[in-house]
Amino acid sequence: MIHPNERSRIATAPRQRTRPTLAYGVSVSDFSPAPRLAPWQRTAAGAGLLADDGGIAATIFAEMSALALRTGAINLGQGFPDEDGPAEVLEAARQAISDGVNQYPPGIGLPVLREAVARHQRRFYGIDVDAASEVLVTAGATEALAATILAFVDDGDEVVTFEPYYDAYAALIARAGGVHRTVPLRFPDWRPDADELRAAVTDRTRLIIVNSPHNPTGVVFDDEILELVIELATRHDAIVVTDEVYEHLTFGMPHRPIVALPGARERTVSISSGGKTFSTTGWKIGWLTAPAPLVTAVLAVKQYLTYVNGAPFQPAIAAGLDLPDTFFADAAATLAAKRDVLVDGLTAAGFAVSTPQAGYFVIADASPLGVDDGAAFCRELPERAGVVGVPVTAFVHPERHDAYRSLVRFAFCKRLSVLEDASARLRRLG
Repeated sequence: MIHPNERSRIATAPRQRTRPTLAYGVSVSDFSPAPRLAPWQRTAAGAGLLADDGGIAATIFAEMSALALRTGAINLGQGFPDEDGPAEVLEAARQAISDGVNQYPPGIGLPVLREAVARHQRRFYGIDVDAASEVLVTAGATEALAATILAFVDDGDEVVTFEPYYDAYAALIARAGGVHRTVPLRFPDWRPDADELRAAVTDRTRLIIVNSPHNPTGVVFDDEILELVIELATRHDAIVVTDEVYEHLTFGMPHRPIVALPGARERTVSISSGGKTFSTTGWKIGWLTAPAPLVTAVLAVKQYLTYVNGAPFQPAIAAGLDLPDTFFADAAATLAAKRDVLVDGLTAAGFAVSTPQAGYFVIADASPLGVDDGAAFCRELPERAGVVGVPVTAFVHPERHDAYRSLVRFAFCKRLSVLEDASARLRRLG
């Protein structure tokens, strides 16, 4: 256990910076950009979007969405629902607007939401959080991640993530001047290798980002992996950052936050949001919880990003967090049924499928269909089957593409009728 006075040292102490040796392997990647790149180019390069001419290439999501629009294909490429969230949450937003909750909220977030987050952490995970000093409301989980990375990562600091990864991680790490090291997750079970994780975390590691439930694979990390992360973070004096936006959308196995395990609380920034749980992705209401010194450090950056956001949506998400247990159970069960429809359709079409334990996405291997280039396959799929997916290589650094080349991600957070139609179309490939 770390003494309370030591907590501020974890947040603010400078780190010794030595440039790591560049090596290619299962856990090491050095993506520090060349000094000649402008900051915006460095950000694009981190995300793999810097074109050879120095311009920015379109994201695969923009490309696939445009292709879906042009061809009339069903877009299973992006992870947003096509149905509204619970009526109680929507009505709470309307009421807040009518009540005049339309001006700047406090920089740390409205008390009603911070208190609801604290109740939520206690109710679901038995974690006590001080709503006044240990909760920060953000513009979605992405801003919470951005502010945290920018608050703690300096030139040459290393950040460890699992790979495939949410694409914003790589861009933000590069913008901060950090070095992105990754630990591979492998199709179809996606369980990380403990030795590879140990090799990735060193005294140069500043942050370990743990995305569980994981996007895009849908894996939920077990306690053995989480405990190893805590052990390594403690040994190397790193901060653990979690991305838990799918925390309530698990199928058959509950989510357990890493902060609920012994030794994690003092050095963990836990991040989540309401967008996925309540089908309100456009509201961009997220939050983080952490010891007060870590929250203060992140707020110092966050206040100069969005400053504040979404005043009338904050009490609405608070209302959602206080919904009865049946809502959360039913939301997960409904999504699991949608998952099963798409998994069955992909299997019938001839894909090898990894059935996800959580989240919005299923990953399918197209190699049984004779595919060895998932990106090219995705560009052809709208014409061949009237469905859009995205290649998993979009979530992998370029030199790792070969291990993921034939994998495609499809979203199942859509209406059941849409998924049934998509499954029928995919069967044309079989």
